[in-house]
Amino acid sequence: MAVSGLITGLQVLSTDRKAAAIPSYDQQPQSQDSNLPASTSASRTMGVEESVYLAKLAEQAERYEEMVENMKVVASADQELSVEERNLLSVAYKNVIGARRASWRIVTSIEQKEESKGNEAQVKLIKEYRQKIENELGTICEDILDVLDKHLIASAQTGESKVFYQKMKGDYHRYLAEFAVADKRKASAEKSLAAYQNATEVAATDLAPTHPIRLGLALNFSVFYYEILNAPDKACHLAKQAFDDAIAELDTLSEESYKDSTLIMQLLRDNLTLWTSSEAETSSATATVDEAAKEDSAATATATSASAEPAHEPAHESAAAEAKAE
Repeated sequence: MAVSGLITGLQVLSTDRKAAAIPSYDQQPQSQDSNLPASTSASRTMGVEESVYLAKLAEQAERYEEMVENMKVVASADQELSVEERNLLSVAYKNVIGARRASWRIVTSIEQKEESKGNEAQVKLIKEYRQKIENELGTICEDILDVLDKHLIASAQTGESKVFYQKMKGDYHRYLAEFAVADKRKASAEKSLAAYQNATEVAATDLAPTHPIRLGLALNFSVFYYEILNAPDKACHLAKQAFDDAIAELDTLSEESYKDSTLIMQLLRDNLTLWTSSEAETSSATATVDEAAKEDSAATATATSASAEPAHEPAHESAAAEAKAE
Protein backbone atom coordinates (compact mmCIF):
# COMPACT_ATOMS: atom_id res chain seq x y z
CA MET A 1 0.00 0.00 0.00
CA ALA A 2 1.52 3.29 -1.07
CA VAL A 3 2.22 6.11 1.39
CA SER A 4 0.03 8.40 -0.72
CA GLY A 5 -2.81 5.95 -0.23
CA LEU A 6 -2.25 6.05 3.55
CA ILE A 7 -2.31 9.85 3.66
CA THR A 8 -5.53 9.91 1.66
CA GLY A 9 -6.99 7.37 4.03
CA LEU A 10 -5.94 9.42 7.05
CA GLN A 11 -7.63 12.51 5.64
CA VAL A 12 -10.99 10.98 4.86
CA LEU A 13 -11.14 8.31 7.53
CA SER A 14 -14.17 8.00 9.76
CA THR A 15 -15.11 5.29 12.21
CA ASP A 16 -18.55 4.18 13.29
CA ARG A 17 -17.92 1.76 16.16
CA LYS A 18 -21.14 -0.05 16.84
CA ALA A 19 -21.33 -3.68 17.76
CA ALA A 20 -22.40 -6.16 15.16
CA ALA A 21 -26.12 -6.57 14.58
CA ILE A 22 -27.84 -8.47 17.33
CA PRO A 23 -28.02 -12.15 16.25
CA SER A 24 -30.90 -14.55 16.55
CA TYR A 25 -30.56 -17.77 18.52
CA ASP A 26 -30.33 -20.15 15.58
CA GLN A 27 -26.57 -20.46 15.86
CA GLN A 28 -24.75 -23.72 16.49
CA PRO A 29 -23.64 -24.19 20.11
CA GLN A 30 -20.11 -23.11 20.94
CA SER A 31 -17.48 -25.74 21.67
CA GLN A 32 -18.01 -27.30 25.07
CA ASP A 33 -15.64 -28.12 27.87
CA SER A 34 -15.13 -31.88 27.65
CA ASN A 35 -14.41 -32.01 31.39
CA LEU A 36 -17.93 -30.88 32.26
CA PRO A 37 -21.12 -32.93 32.18
CA ALA A 38 -23.06 -32.23 28.99
CA SER A 39 -25.89 -30.48 30.83
CA THR A 40 -23.50 -28.25 32.78
CA SER A 41 -21.48 -27.35 29.70
CA ALA A 42 -24.60 -26.60 27.67
CA SER A 43 -25.93 -24.43 30.49
CA ARG A 44 -22.69 -22.44 30.62
CA THR A 45 -22.66 -22.01 26.83
CA MET A 46 -26.24 -20.77 26.80
CA GLY A 47 -25.46 -18.42 29.69
CA VAL A 48 -22.58 -16.89 27.76
CA GLU A 49 -24.60 -16.63 24.54
CA GLU A 50 -27.48 -14.95 26.34
CA SER A 51 -25.15 -12.52 28.08
CA VAL A 52 -23.46 -11.57 24.80
CA TYR A 53 -26.86 -11.06 23.20
CA LEU A 54 -28.06 -8.89 26.09
CA ALA A 55 -24.81 -6.91 26.02
CA LYS A 56 -25.40 -6.09 22.35
CA LEU A 57 -28.98 -5.17 23.15
CA ALA A 58 -27.85 -2.91 25.99
CA GLU A 59 -25.32 -1.23 23.70
CA GLN A 60 -28.01 -0.46 21.14
CA ALA A 61 -30.17 0.95 23.95
CA GLU A 62 -27.16 2.88 25.31
CA ARG A 63 -27.58 1.25 28.72
CA TYR A 64 -23.90 0.74 29.31
CA GLU A 65 -24.01 -0.21 32.99
CA GLU A 66 -26.14 -3.20 32.03
CA MET A 67 -23.80 -3.93 29.14
CA VAL A 68 -20.97 -4.10 31.66
CA GLU A 69 -22.84 -6.52 33.91
CA ASN A 70 -23.60 -8.87 31.03
CA MET A 71 -20.03 -8.87 29.78
CA LYS A 72 -18.77 -9.59 33.30
CA VAL A 73 -20.77 -12.80 33.15
CA VAL A 74 -18.98 -13.70 29.92
CA ALA A 75 -15.57 -12.80 31.34
CA SER A 76 -16.13 -14.82 34.51
CA ALA A 77 -16.45 -18.03 32.48
CA ASP A 78 -12.63 -18.15 32.55
CA GLN A 79 -12.38 -18.95 28.86
CA GLU A 80 -10.62 -17.16 26.02
CA LEU A 81 -12.96 -14.45 24.74
CA SER A 82 -13.59 -14.06 21.03
CA VAL A 83 -12.56 -10.82 19.33
CA GLU A 84 -16.18 -9.70 19.36
CA GLU A 85 -16.56 -10.46 23.06
CA ARG A 86 -13.34 -8.61 23.89
CA ASN A 87 -14.56 -5.57 22.01
CA LEU A 88 -17.96 -5.65 23.67
CA LEU A 89 -16.31 -5.74 27.09
CA SER A 90 -14.02 -2.86 26.18
CA VAL A 91 -16.80 -0.73 24.73
CA ALA A 92 -19.01 -1.33 27.75
CA TYR A 93 -16.44 -0.17 30.28
CA LYS A 94 -15.20 2.67 28.07
CA ASN A 95 -18.64 4.19 27.88
CA VAL A 96 -19.26 3.82 31.60
CA ILE A 97 -15.88 5.27 32.56
CA GLY A 98 -15.83 7.81 29.73
CA ALA A 99 -18.95 9.59 30.96
CA ARG A 100 -17.47 9.98 34.46
CA ARG A 101 -14.09 11.12 33.15
CA ALA A 102 -15.77 13.79 31.07
CA SER A 103 -17.81 14.89 34.10
CA TRP A 104 -14.69 15.00 36.25
CA ARG A 105 -12.88 17.27 33.80
CA ILE A 106 -15.81 19.64 33.54
CA VAL A 107 -16.31 19.86 37.31
CA THR A 108 -12.56 20.28 37.90
CA SER A 109 -12.47 23.14 35.41
CA ILE A 110 -15.39 24.85 37.12
CA GLU A 111 -13.74 24.33 40.50
CA GLN A 112 -10.57 26.06 39.30
CA LYS A 113 -12.55 29.00 37.96
CA GLU A 114 -14.48 29.43 41.19
CA GLU A 115 -11.28 29.21 43.23
CA SER A 116 -9.74 31.96 41.12
CA LYS A 117 -12.76 34.13 41.91
CA GLY A 118 -12.50 33.43 45.62
CA ASN A 119 -15.98 31.89 45.84
CA GLU A 120 -15.28 29.65 48.84
CA ALA A 121 -18.87 28.53 49.40
CA GLN A 122 -19.22 27.32 45.83
CA VAL A 123 -15.79 25.70 45.89
CA LYS A 124 -16.77 23.67 48.94
CA LEU A 125 -19.83 22.31 47.16
CA ILE A 126 -17.88 21.60 44.00
CA LYS A 127 -15.19 19.70 45.89
CA GLU A 128 -17.81 17.45 47.45
CA TYR A 129 -19.39 16.83 44.06
CA ARG A 130 -16.02 16.12 42.48
CA GLN A 131 -15.28 13.61 45.24
CA LYS A 132 -18.52 11.82 44.43
CA ILE A 133 -17.47 11.49 40.79
CA GLU A 134 -14.00 10.31 41.83
CA ASN A 135 -15.55 7.62 44.02
CA GLU A 136 -17.54 6.39 41.02
CA LEU A 137 -14.44 6.45 38.84
CA GLY A 138 -12.52 4.46 41.42
CA THR A 139 -15.25 1.85 41.73
CA ILE A 140 -15.45 1.32 37.96
CA CYS A 141 -11.69 1.09 37.53
CA GLU A 142 -11.26 -1.35 40.40
CA ASP A 143 -14.10 -3.43 39.00
CA ILE A 144 -12.58 -3.96 35.54
CA LEU A 145 -9.09 -4.37 37.00
CA ASP A 146 -10.44 -7.14 39.22
CA VAL A 147 -12.02 -8.85 36.19
CA LEU A 148 -8.76 -8.57 34.27
CA ASP A 149 -6.60 -9.96 37.07
CA LYS A 150 -8.92 -12.77 38.16
CA HIS A 151 -10.21 -13.95 34.80
CA LEU A 152 -9.10 -12.41 31.53
CA ILE A 153 -5.33 -12.14 31.77
CA ALA A 154 -5.00 -15.67 33.11
CA SER A 155 -7.23 -17.06 30.35
CA ALA A 156 -5.49 -15.24 27.49
CA GLN A 157 -3.94 -17.68 25.04
CA THR A 158 -2.92 -15.58 22.03
CA GLY A 159 -0.44 -12.74 21.79
CA GLU A 160 -3.23 -10.48 20.58
CA SER A 161 -5.42 -11.10 23.61
CA LYS A 162 -2.48 -10.81 26.02
CA VAL A 163 -1.59 -7.40 24.61
CA PHE A 164 -5.24 -6.36 24.62
CA TYR A 165 -5.76 -7.15 28.31
CA GLN A 166 -2.43 -5.77 29.54
CA LYS A 167 -3.18 -2.58 27.61
CA MET A 168 -6.60 -2.39 29.28
CA LYS A 169 -4.92 -2.86 32.65
CA GLY A 170 -2.54 -0.02 31.89
CA ASP A 171 -5.40 2.18 30.72
CA TYR A 172 -7.54 1.77 33.85
CA HIS A 173 -4.65 2.25 36.25
CA ARG A 174 -3.90 5.39 34.23
CA TYR A 175 -7.46 6.58 34.74
CA LEU A 176 -7.01 6.12 38.49
CA ALA A 177 -3.79 8.13 38.34
CA GLU A 178 -5.58 10.99 36.59
CA PHE A 179 -7.42 12.03 39.73
CA ALA A 180 -5.44 10.36 42.52
CA VAL A 181 -2.91 12.32 44.57
CA ALA A 182 0.27 11.63 46.50
CA ASP A 183 1.04 7.95 47.17
CA LYS A 184 -2.13 6.71 45.49
CA ARG A 185 -1.23 8.48 42.27
CA LYS A 186 2.30 7.08 42.41
CA ALA A 187 1.04 3.54 42.97
CA SER A 188 -1.46 3.75 40.12
CA ALA A 189 1.18 5.21 37.80
CA GLU A 190 3.62 2.41 38.63
CA LYS A 191 1.01 -0.27 37.97
CA SER A 192 0.00 1.40 34.73
CA LEU A 193 3.62 1.58 33.59
CA ALA A 194 4.21 -2.09 34.38
CA ALA A 195 1.12 -3.19 32.46
CA TYR A 196 1.99 -1.07 29.42
CA GLN A 197 5.53 -2.45 29.46
CA ASN A 198 4.26 -6.03 29.66
CA ALA A 199 1.94 -5.38 26.73
CA THR A 200 4.72 -3.76 24.73
CA GLU A 201 7.03 -6.74 25.19
CA VAL A 202 4.44 -9.17 23.85
CA ALA A 203 3.37 -6.83 21.04
CA ALA A 204 6.96 -6.49 19.83
CA THR A 205 7.18 -10.22 19.14
CA ASP A 206 3.60 -11.26 18.40
CA LEU A 207 1.96 -8.34 16.57
CA ALA A 208 2.93 -6.54 13.37
CA PRO A 209 3.77 -2.82 13.64
CA THR A 210 0.61 -2.10 11.65
CA HIS A 211 -1.66 -4.15 13.93
CA PRO A 212 -4.34 -1.83 15.37
CA ILE A 213 -3.95 -3.22 18.90
CA ARG A 214 -0.18 -2.63 18.84
CA LEU A 215 -0.72 0.88 17.48
CA GLY A 216 -3.41 1.58 20.07
CA LEU A 217 -1.05 0.44 22.80
CA ALA A 218 1.66 2.81 21.56
CA LEU A 219 -0.88 5.64 21.40
CA ASN A 220 -2.13 5.20 24.96
CA PHE A 221 1.32 4.42 26.37
CA SER A 222 2.66 7.66 24.87
CA VAL A 223 -0.25 9.58 26.39
CA PHE A 224 0.63 7.99 29.74
CA TYR A 225 4.18 9.32 29.46
CA TYR A 226 2.95 12.77 28.50
CA GLU A 227 0.00 13.14 30.85
CA ILE A 228 0.89 11.08 33.92
CA LEU A 229 4.69 11.00 34.04
CA ASN A 230 5.15 14.45 32.49
CA ALA A 231 7.79 13.01 30.16
CA PRO A 232 7.15 14.63 26.76
CA ASP A 233 10.43 13.44 25.26
CA LYS A 234 9.60 9.79 25.97
CA ALA A 235 6.04 10.31 24.76
CA CYS A 236 7.21 11.77 21.46
CA HIS A 237 9.84 9.09 20.95
CA LEU A 238 7.38 6.27 21.56
CA ALA A 239 4.70 7.78 19.31
CA LYS A 240 7.15 8.56 16.50
CA GLN A 241 8.73 5.11 16.65
CA ALA A 242 5.33 3.42 16.42
CA PHE A 243 4.29 5.63 13.50
CA ASP A 244 7.57 5.13 11.62
CA ASP A 245 7.52 1.36 12.18
CA ALA A 246 3.99 1.17 10.78
CA ILE A 247 4.87 3.32 7.76
CA ALA A 248 7.79 1.01 7.00
CA GLU A 249 5.49 -2.01 6.82
CA LEU A 250 2.48 -0.63 4.99
CA ASP A 251 2.55 -3.60 2.65
CA THR A 252 1.50 -5.83 5.54
CA LEU A 253 -1.59 -3.73 6.31
CA SER A 254 -4.65 -5.80 5.51
CA GLU A 255 -7.84 -4.32 4.14
CA GLU A 256 -9.65 -5.64 7.20
CA SER A 257 -7.65 -3.53 9.65
CA TYR A 258 -6.88 -0.61 7.33
CA LYS A 259 -9.37 1.85 8.80
CA ASP A 260 -8.56 1.09 12.43
CA SER A 261 -4.81 1.17 11.88
CA THR A 262 -4.72 4.34 9.81
CA LEU A 263 -7.00 6.18 12.22
CA ILE A 264 -4.70 5.39 15.14
CA MET A 265 -1.72 6.43 13.02
CA GLN A 266 -3.46 9.73 12.46
CA LEU A 267 -3.96 10.14 16.21
CA LEU A 268 -0.28 9.40 16.79
CA ARG A 269 0.65 12.01 14.23
CA ASP A 270 -1.79 14.55 15.70
CA ASN A 271 -0.32 14.09 19.17
CA LEU A 272 3.22 14.45 17.85
CA THR A 273 2.25 17.67 16.11
CA LEU A 274 0.64 18.98 19.29
CA TRP A 275 3.46 17.96 21.60
CA THR A 276 6.22 19.39 19.43
CA SER A 277 4.51 22.67 18.58
CA SER A 278 4.89 25.90 20.51
CA GLU A 279 1.12 26.01 20.85
CA ALA A 280 1.25 22.96 23.09
CA GLU A 281 2.50 25.21 25.89
CA THR A 282 -0.03 27.98 25.39
CA SER A 283 -3.29 26.32 24.37
CA SER A 284 -4.80 24.44 27.29
CA ALA A 285 -7.99 23.90 25.31
CA THR A 286 -6.30 21.53 22.91
CA ALA A 287 -6.43 17.92 24.00
CA THR A 288 -4.04 15.08 23.46
CA VAL A 289 -5.79 12.08 21.97
CA ASP A 290 -5.42 8.45 22.80
CA GLU A 291 -7.39 5.44 21.74
CA ALA A 292 -10.50 6.42 23.58
CA ALA A 293 -10.90 9.42 21.34
CA LYS A 294 -11.17 7.26 18.29
CA GLU A 295 -14.44 5.65 19.26
CA ASP A 296 -16.44 8.83 19.38
CA SER A 297 -15.67 9.63 15.77
CA ALA A 298 -12.89 10.62 13.45
CA ALA A 299 -14.07 14.19 13.77
CA THR A 300 -12.98 14.28 17.40
CA ALA A 301 -9.56 12.96 16.50
CA THR A 302 -8.32 16.54 16.23
CA ALA A 303 -8.77 16.69 19.99
CA THR A 304 -10.18 20.17 20.25
CA SER A 305 -12.52 19.07 23.00
CA ALA A 306 -11.49 19.61 26.59
CA SER A 307 -12.60 16.10 27.40
CA ALA A 308 -9.87 14.17 25.75
CA GLU A 309 -9.37 9.69 26.56
CA PRO A 310 -9.91 11.43 26.93
CA ALA A 311 -11.45 11.60 23.58
CA HIS A 312 -12.81 8.12 24.67
CA GLU A 313 -10.90 5.29 25.44
CA PRO A 314 -11.38 7.53 23.00
CA ALA A 315 -12.85 10.81 22.84
CA HIS A 316 -9.85 12.78 24.30
CA GLU A 317 -7.43 12.41 27.18
CA SER A 318 -7.03 14.24 30.42
CA ALA A 319 -7.10 17.78 29.77
CA ALA A 320 -4.86 16.66 27.26
CA ALA A 321 -6.88 12.68 25.89
CA GLU A 322 -7.65 8.79 24.17
CA ALA A 323 -8.95 6.25 21.16
CA LYS A 324 -10.58 2.93 20.56
CA ALA A 325 -8.85 -0.10 21.79
CA GLU A 326 -9.88 -2.90 19.64
